[in-house]
Amino acid sequence: MGEVWRGRERYRGKDAAAGIETLHAFSFGHHFDPDNLRFGALMACNEERLAPGAGFDEHPHRDVEIVTWVVEGELTHRDSQGHASVVRAGDVQRLSAGSGVRHVERNDGAEPLTFVQMWLEPSCRPGGEPECEVSGGPEYEVVRGIADGTPYALERAGAVLHLRRLAPGERSALPDAPRVYAHVVRGTVRLDEEMLGPGDAVRITGSEDREMTAVDATELLIWELR
Repeated sequence: MGEVWRGRERYRGKDAAAGIETLHAFSFGHHFDPDNLRFGALMACNEERLAPGAGFDEHPHRDVEIVTWVVEGELTHRDSQGHASVVRAGDVQRLSAGSGVRHVERNDGAEPLTFVQMWLEPSCRPGGEPECEVSGGPEYEVVRGIADGTPYALERAGAVLHLRRLAPGERSALPDAPRVYAHVVRGTVRLDEEMLGPGDAVRITGSEDREMTAVDATELLIWELR
């Protein structure tokens, strides 16, 4: 049916004094696991929880596609290219780091902030074919209030993100793709005989004619990885 990874098995990063808690799905920082480095282009799927006033100070990225989904609260973002925005639940944020960018991520609101941040490796690396050059400069966008079922294509990584919101008993077909990564944001779904709850994920290779069934009201992030 695929490889199930439970939310409780995620690598935990925590700075209680700073109001930050992070749950890593893949090998990350000092949580090094050579058998869990990536799944296709997907290199990170982090659940971030920030208390009011907490945040990540300015830090760099390069040659990575960063996609963020806010679960609750408001994420304040600023970067070295002059982009400044507040990302809310229902918005998709993308930062293509290109040859290098620095940014700040904070919870400047009065309520706790939870978001899922996913990093993908561009399929074209610096020094590759000219038409695949990704090291030119950063790109940034926020898509407001993305609708259920609307695909969000990440062409540089050969990936498509699908948002699915399901009512109890509703079924949803998984994309037919070489690799599919499904993350449960909230609710419970059944895949074959396996139950998946909040924070759980499944990694499927060679997905074809597969579907999930919602047990209760559910929100899913599904990556189609080609």
